[in-house]
Amino acid sequence: MPTEKEKMLAGELYDPLDKQLSEERLRARLLIKELNETSEDDVEKRNAILKKLIPDAGPGLWLQPPFYCDYGTNIRIGEKVFFNFNYHLGNVYREKTDYKTSIDYFQKALEIK
Repeated sequence: MPTEKEKMLAGELYDPLDKQLSEERLRARLLIKELNETSEDDVEKRNAILKKLIPDAGPGLWLQPPFYCDYGTNIRIGEKVFFNFNYHLGNVYREKTDYKTSIDYFQKALEIK
């Protein structure tokens, strides 16, 4: 029988209150809070947090806080990707962004609407 996380990643109905999923969301939210509270010049700290939050990110990832996501670990990001201010990536399934992508406010607005 698949786990609730496996169901979620497969796009099937799942229980979002599952213990494992709840713990993973909490972990992500604590890292996101820490990321969003960093100062603009604290690049090393931001990079360390991003490595924990999005371990499958290529080199050169830059997230301009505030940034929000559900889990972080479901995100696959290529090299040199930039997310502009106030981006929310609802990643209950695996999401992939390719090489040298700039995701700015206007693209975000187009994706949401």
